Amino acid sequence: MNKKTFAAAIALALVAGSAYAQTEQQSEDITEDVIYSNDKYKVETNRFWSNWFISAGAGGQVYFGNHDKQADFGDRISPALDIAVGKWFTPGIGVRLMYSGLSVKGATQKGALAHSTGSDLPGKGGNGYWLEKQKFNYFNIHADALFNLSNLFCGYNETRVYNISAYGGLGVMRVSDEPSATDISAHFGLLNSFRLSPAWDINLDLRGTLVSDEFDGEPGGRGGEGMFTATIGLTYKFKQRGWNRSKTVVRYNNEAVNALRAQMNDMNAENERLKNALAESSKKKPETVVRQLASANLVTFRIGKSDLSNEARVNLGMLAEAIKKGDPNAVYTITGYADAGTGSKKLNERLSKARAEAVYNCLVDEFGVNKSQLEVDYKGGVENMFYDDPRMSRAVITKTK
Repeated sequence: MNKKTFAAAIALALVAGSAYAQTEQQSEDITEDVIYSNDKYKVETNRFWSNWFISAGAGGQVYFGNHDKQADFGDRISPALDIAVGKWFTPGIGVRLMYSGLSVKGATQKGALAHSTGSDLPGKGGNGYWLEKQKFNYFNIHADALFNLSNLFCGYNETRVYNISAYGGLGVMRVSDEPSATDISAHFGLLNSFRLSPAWDINLDLRGTLVSDEFDGEPGGRGGEGMFTATIGLTYKFKQRGWNRSKTVVRYNNEAVNALRAQMNDMNAENERLKNALAESSKKKPETVVRQLASANLVTFRIGKSDLSNEARVNLGMLAEAIKKGDPNAVYTITGYADAGTGSKKLNERLSKARAEAVYNCLVDEFGVNKSQLEVDYKGGVENMFYDDPRMSRAVITKTK
């Protein structure tokens, strides 16, 4: 048979979704929202030297040649050895370079000089019969394209116990005994991996190999010959191993927020000045009734969150002191808002209510403001209210009715 070359190529597109988890990093003037994707099909691409592995395995193999029917199957089983190094480019696609080899057992015609051991095949030799036992050493260097079907179809999961990978490839296969032979080999198989730890796997490798009819030194007019190999071994995965979830970093300039805070501080200082002026005035005119009110207060929140930061609690503590020292009959409205550009209408309704309730609970439970002086309202998602900045709309505003 003429030598044939087999090649296979598979291209797969991974589609990303939009489920998010979020962390926040802050500096004086810049805030960063780091948004992580929960899509199990979407990961960050690692550097070239990440996700390399080395593996070794041992087992058995059976050669399919010209006289398979005359030789017992058990007599044709020979030892096999696999040693490989490879790399995963994505959770689903990788390559490896492998050495496979040791020896092949079978049967050959007497006098064919096709690696005969000189021993008659039991029941088939002697008395002028024509078969003898065959054995020869070989090695095979081949490159395989790996496709992790578990990750491709079920999504990436670094703690998954079992993964199955299909592979195919080409190699150079050589008989090292005389008469020697060299042939192009084609491979296809299944690699079954069982996770022991982040660094170690147990592997069961099931592989088929195709070569030309002349490879064993005895042409037989067949369409080709082949080999089935099964090995069990270990794989070590070098660091960096695994993949991180994809993320998006959104940066916000805090200059507008800081400017508004400075303006509110000025308003508080003016309120204190007016309070002192009214106190002095009350000494001169005892009949004058002073009605002291706390100034409006703004608290901002992170995307999709209703929990209060420590900075917000400090501002609410100062607001609470002003309310408690002010007119006990004054009523303050706590109004929650959400950014209309983020989230659905229903989600923003619920989020703006939760933010208003968080401020109400802080003022009442943590700072002891009388419930009768507070009312809760919420507006859902709104367009940018200040400085054309959506961050300023993720807020709660507290002011007198």
